[in-house]
Amino acid sequence: MSETGGVNGAEFERKVRRLARRRKIPCRFVASKGKGSHGRLYFGGEFTTLKDRKKEIGRDLLAKMCADLKIDPREL
Repeated sequence: MSETGGVNGAEFERKVRRLARRRKIPCRFVASKGKGSHGRLYFGGEFTTLKDRKKEIGRDLLAKMCADLKIDPREL
C-alpha cells in the first residue's frame, strides 16, 4: 500500500485479486449487488461493498473493507 494508505477502488480490487490468487481463494466482483457505482467484492466466503472504482478509498474505509474480508491491509 502507499504511505498515505489511500488507493482507488480499482487498485484495491486488483490487490485483493492478486492476494486471492496467491492463496488460491476465489475472488469476484458483482456489480449487480450494489447501487449505482457500488458493487460487492467477494473474497472466499467473505465480502465487502466496493464503492466507485475510480474514486479514492480513505484510510478508515480501507481498514474496514480489509476487516470485512478478514485480511491484513499489509498483505496487499
